[in-house]
Amino acid sequence: MGTIIRKGEIDDLSGILNLIHELAKYEKAPAEVTITLEQLRKDGFGSRRLFEFIIAEHHSKIVGMAFYFFRYSTWKGKFLYLEDFIVTESYRGNGIGTDLFNALMQVSLNEQCVGMSWQVLDWNEPALHFYQKYGAVLDSEWVNGKLMRSEIEKLLTKTA
Repeated sequence: MGTIIRKGEIDDLSGILNLIHELAKYEKAPAEVTITLEQLRKDGFGSRRLFEFIIAEHHSKIVGMAFYFFRYSTWKGKFLYLEDFIVTESYRGNGIGTDLFNALMQVSLNEQCVGMSWQVLDWNEPALHFYQKYGAVLDSEWVNGKLMRSEIEKLLTKTA
């Protein structure tokens, strides 16, 4: 039996956390992962579900994931936001990424989204080529912004 693509379940989270660590290592930022299994359980399966995921499973082993949530554009409407997408290195090149991405596109249609969006690092040539084969628009115009909790706390303390 080949690879199965299916909706993720709470029992899959330890495998998801392993893939998160693998992706962080690939992106040269392994120390940046601070999420815990407990936090994933709470945020993914608690009273207010903040994310969802689909997995690629080969012989009962999780070998890939598409980790997503929904965002809302005031100009366009509901989007599926792909937060992380990975196929474990030893399984790449077998069509699993294509199967996962196609399943994710179907999720976006089933959820009545107007589209999908994601980020990709400008040096990640394999990912850039993967998305380009779909005709995806890879926009270099928008600059990402973020504030981390510690920065927010400092800023709000100064203004209080």
